Amino acid sequence: MTRLMIILAAALMAFSAQVAAETRIGVVDLRQALFSSNDAQAFSEKLQQDFAGDEAQVREAQEAARKLKDRLEKDGAMMNESERNQLAAEFQEKVKEFNFLKQRLDATVNQRKQQFLEGARPEVDAAVKELLEENDLDLILPSEAVVYVKPEMNLTTQLLEKLNQ
Repeated sequence: MTRLMIILAAALMAFSAQVAAETRIGVVDLRQALFSSNDAQAFSEKLQQDFAGDEAQVREAQEAARKLKDRLEKDGAMMNESERNQLAAEFQEKVKEFNFLKQRLDATVNQRKQQFLEGARPEVDAAVKELLEENDLDLILPSEAVVYVKPEMNLTTQLLEKLNQ
């Protein structure tokens, strides 16, 4: 019985090695290719233009809160209790304003980025499919799932070129 198991195991190993040798696999860094593309660069510039005013508001609120904190730390010991409490309340209000503005900006920017990614998905899928066919591959894996890849099997540059066409 054990002899039969050994023969069967050897046959399976030989068969699986043969199948693995015939499988052609490529690797791409989807994130790098997508965010390095011309479309992504244009999107990033537009995003910066669209939200420049909001970013300035966030920086102003942050700077105002920092100034109030510095004043409170520097002059707080010399102030009477009511002045110190009023300044602390102003500081807390500025911190709340900063947090609100920052969260709103981050949420809006993230929403726009997600929309960009969803819009780019069909183009990326088509480019990956072209790579698969052009390179006669059986499988393309994302680079995050791979420990090591030979440079000639990394198709990220080719994917970027396809996305920029």
